[in-house]
Amino acid sequence: MLADRYDAEIVKEVLLSRENYKPFPTSEDRSEWCELPQNLKRFWINKGESRFNYSWPTITATQYMDFSRTGNRVRYDTVLLERRQDLASLVIAECIENHGRFMDDIVNGIWCICEETFWGIPGHGYMMRRQDPLPDVSDRIIELFAAETASLLAWTYYLLKNKLDAMSRMICERIHLEVKTRILDPYLQRTDFWWMGFNQEKMLNNWNPWCNSNCLMAFLLLEDDQQRREAAVVKAMHSLDMYIQRLDPDGGCEEGPKYWIYAGGMLFDGLELLYGATNGKLDVFQEPLIQNVGRYIYKAYIDGCFYANFADSSPKVHIPADLMYRYGRRIEDSRLSGLGAIELKKKHEESTFVHYSIMFRQLSAIFHYAEMEHYIGESPYLRDTWFDGIQVMVAREQEGSSEGLYLAAKGGHNDESHNHNDIGHFIVYCDGSPMIIDPGVGSYTSKSFFSERYSLWTMQSAYHNLPLVNGAQQLAGRQYEADQVHYHQDETLASITMNIAKAYPESAGITSWKRAIKLIRDSNPYIEIQDYFQLTRMSDDITLMLMTPHAPQVEGIGCIALQDVNLHRLTIRYNGELFSVSIDTIVLDDEAMREVWGDRLYRIMLNAQTAGNQGESIIKISK
Repeated sequence: MLADRYDAEIVKEVLLSRENYKPFPTSEDRSEWCELPQNLKRFWINKGESRFNYSWPTITATQYMDFSRTGNRVRYDTVLLERRQDLASLVIAECIENHGRFMDDIVNGIWCICEETFWGIPGHGYMMRRQDPLPDVSDRIIELFAAETASLLAWTYYLLKNKLDAMSRMICERIHLEVKTRILDPYLQRTDFWWMGFNQEKMLNNWNPWCNSNCLMAFLLLEDDQQRREAAVVKAMHSLDMYIQRLDPDGGCEEGPKYWIYAGGMLFDGLELLYGATNGKLDVFQEPLIQNVGRYIYKAYIDGCFYANFADSSPKVHIPADLMYRYGRRIEDSRLSGLGAIELKKKHEESTFVHYSIMFRQLSAIFHYAEMEHYIGESPYLRDTWFDGIQVMVAREQEGSSEGLYLAAKGGHNDESHNHNDIGHFIVYCDGSPMIIDPGVGSYTSKSFFSERYSLWTMQSAYHNLPLVNGAQQLAGRQYEADQVHYHQDETLASITMNIAKAYPESAGITSWKRAIKLIRDSNPYIEIQDYFQLTRMSDDITLMLMTPHAPQVEGIGCIALQDVNLHRLTIRYNGELFSVSIDTIVLDDEAMREVWGDRLYRIMLNAQTAGNQGESIIKISK
């Protein structure tokens, strides 16, 4: 899509030099900074003042070693990322106010970050050739946060260079040296970083656009040698192509809505950089795939801050307002831009604060703020969506409204990026409120990836809305997949049917397990889960699970009620002669999950009462 269309000769012809690349006004170009809304300027100056005369937090060797010793990723990562967010806030505050009072703190922040041995996080140290509890300073790997750090320092250089030079010429020289040594040179010299996609030994995911877009920013803002700038652009296009070619035409994000921010969203950032650095000459925004990648996020939107959260995504996601707005405007999709405007109106000035200090997005959000405040797009509430590539269905009662029942369900396979073992899984919301849920994922630790991933309960099929058969859960791997998947949609019905037998090991003894998940839109809409199964042997060891954040109320044989604090209510009906009910309370001790669900979740277990080698279950869910 990119490299074949725009070869090195075209890049050489159209790429702006560093001197002519002016994506945003510097601190000296005052007119646009002065014209920002007063409330927005006050918000960012307050952010800067909160770090005035700041004592930058230390990062010690033993803090880094904490990951190898305990598996904890939060303690070290938090300090590292807060340093970057604080520097970004101070830089923007100085650009807005322009009085120089934040400059000492900015220089201290630059110096602290430049003196860090490794700009990445311990959880990504596996990329180094020599494995050790401490990072190898001789092995300049590029991972997510090292690339982001280079981008942040490059933007700081671009925005404040003359002010920094007036204090000491060593500051900008240090930025240039560190970014060149750690990022620019390795980016051009090495092809072995798995996320580049040149050695296809690993599945590409959000790392590819995330790293590429940040490295590209650093080259565009810092690199003086035009030939090296051109080479970086060409290499970035080749690498992004490796990612783009593995995307499904429908643009579905198998990593879930949270990771769309860094997958599809970072792809947009990279394409937007290419567009801007060539005065619009490198432009693929009219490609259907690129447009569908953007549209995914409103197709997965439920209501408020809730999104259909399969894989490692939280159900509560704050998608950057400006990212959706600009993506929508670029592809001329008023639903996507409209969802961005809705997000801005929910958070106002706070919507311009982007976590992980992605300065490109923060600056874009600041300079589009006034425009977004007055934008009104189309409703993002689509009635029906089908992602054929990732086999995800979304349906709601009516177009243009979150009122009523909402259903999302999935087929797919159990080797997706950020995979959970969840073939045949579904979620149900009522009037925009979560009722039958995907729990999401806890805070990442050393167990979250690689060999111990499925020891975590949040990854296991027993904690999704799925069957447990003869004590066997679904297994991870590409061969564990949905079969015979069919989607249907009309005015009165949206459904997905599949055989999920292949998702289970032989020990489950499943010959066939056909699951149909339906939203029926009649005078009294309801959701129906139909299971028809055949086993290799007689068994009564069959349990159907339903996960919920609300304490279930058993209202007689075959009937369970769920109700939230706002009195949204669902009734679950099942065959009480075939299944008994038990309820498992799951106390949440993980802070990330508690922020979403409170202190506990509940697992409803419908347990078979009689043995058989075949059977049928119908669960009906209604308001």
